[in-house]
Amino acid sequence: MDATRTIVETVGRLRQRRTAPLVLELDLTEGLSEGPPADPVSALLSMRKTRLAEVLSGLRRARKDPRVTALIVRIGGNPLGLGTVQELRTAVVKLRAAGKRTVAFAETFGEFGAGTVPYYLASAFERVYLQPSGDVGLTGVALEQRFLRDALAKAGVRYQVGQRHEYKTAANTFTQNHMTDAHRESAGRIAESVTEQIVAGVAEGRGLDPKRVRELIDQGPFIGSEAVEAGLVDELKYRDEVYAETVEDGAHLLYVSRYAKSALSGRLPHPGAATVALVHGSGMIRLGRSGRSPLGGGGAMGSDTICAALRSARRDEKVKAIVFRVDSPGGSYVASDAIWREVVLARRAGKPVIVSMGDVAASGGYFVSMAADVIVAQPGTLTGSIGVFGGKPVVGELLGKLGVVTESVAEGANAGMFSPSTAFSDDQWERVNAWLDRIYDDFVGKVAQGRDLTKERAHELARGRVWTGADARAAGLADELGGLEDALSLARRRAGLPDDTPVRTYPRMHPLERLRPPESSEDKSAALARVRLEAWGPLARMAGQLGLPAYGPLVLPGHWTIR
Repeated sequence: MDATRTIVETVGRLRQRRTAPLVLELDLTEGLSEGPPADPVSALLSMRKTRLAEVLSGLRRARKDPRVTALIVRIGGNPLGLGTVQELRTAVVKLRAAGKRTVAFAETFGEFGAGTVPYYLASAFERVYLQPSGDVGLTGVALEQRFLRDALAKAGVRYQVGQRHEYKTAANTFTQNHMTDAHRESAGRIAESVTEQIVAGVAEGRGLDPKRVRELIDQGPFIGSEAVEAGLVDELKYRDEVYAETVEDGAHLLYVSRYAKSALSGRLPHPGAATVALVHGSGMIRLGRSGRSPLGGGGAMGSDTICAALRSARRDEKVKAIVFRVDSPGGSYVASDAIWREVVLARRAGKPVIVSMGDVAASGGYFVSMAADVIVAQPGTLTGSIGVFGGKPVVGELLGKLGVVTESVAEGANAGMFSPSTAFSDDQWERVNAWLDRIYDDFVGKVAQGRDLTKERAHELARGRVWTGADARAAGLADELGGLEDALSLARRRAGLPDDTPVRTYPRMHPLERLRPPESSEDKSAALARVRLEAWGPLARMAGQLGLPAYGPLVLPGHWTIR
């Protein structure tokens, strides 16, 4: 009897939970992650991070779910990129419009530090709460760069770098001791554009006049009581007080990611059903497989992995459209060109390709995007940087100071051309410049082709300049402003698919796939790009629920950070 009673009570609790009001919860203190893990290290490091796509999917579903009454988001900890913040703000605004309560809570928006971007996110919520000891570091946007040329010269190191053209400033930290005019102009416009977006968002979210928001930015940072008085924060409360006020009696508290996964549980696409492929490309672009970046800070976008994913999606008859999510500051020209080719082939196969840009899709990140049918960017996405630079550090003097003697034996006039021990000769420098000219000409030509521009106009927009997504759209380098959900909706419409058409994520591979030896290079490529859903079933679903590579702050070419 006791066992029967326990079963009945358990079933009763489960039924009550299914009908109880839901309060969704999102903890951003660990940050968010973008695409699927590219290697075991990435998977391990991202286990505690929530997937951005899951959050967006969950909030989209919650808008129409009568059980969902509220959303609580804890902001703080790891910084989020501006593009990611704008994705979240849009989702929150739509949730508010659907009649759901939205609550933001933070211990502090910058503890004796800048907190402009975190507060910008919070301003989209109906209610903003701050711990009584917290601050609001609404101080504006500053782009700071350090120049190492003179310090390196004292150590006996100098850089030989060529660039195309004056706005391609990524190497300036090593070759200059100040901002060039072009560098300052580009950085100034980025700061201005980002500030315009933040001011407009805070003004709309908090019901303030934009001029007043500008004044408040100049007056910040604020201690808690000042923030309340200025209308930036609603009340000073501790976490327990916020949750007690928001979570009604009988309501069930549930993480957004768990809510999103519960909707998809057991609902893998039917083997014959039409799908939209979502291909994730994150990190520095390199030849070979995706994985950890050798420079640290996250994953790397490998051309083998991404090309295989695009190729697999192109050849799959069930895939009717492709969304290519790009979050990359660039990298290898050859690897970028290989990925560009697969985008072109997918379009030729009659499958719409929609690019969704994340925090940054610049240089090589723009190269892999520019052939798409439609480019969707956030207003704060950093994109463009259509140009190239290349060269090497020359450390011979430094080695001499350290007592290191370098000798070499070579056959061929240019056999030691890329050695850092000696500078380029005049003839070798000519070869470097010819290489730079060829790459730049190819890049600009493909921009003109993909974006339906004259080559002269493409060059005007190129020259290595970085644009915000808002400015890129105005210039014709992007088509629409929006996020991943907008890109998926657009892909479905382009392919004539229903709004609820499922999405299949690429690249992902269950570890057991690695145990089966490939039969050919084509077979190997396919294994890189897909999961055998029919064969692995629940295991594949588990693999698809792994976390994603770490997502850091918004890093601009030239090592700028907006916080």
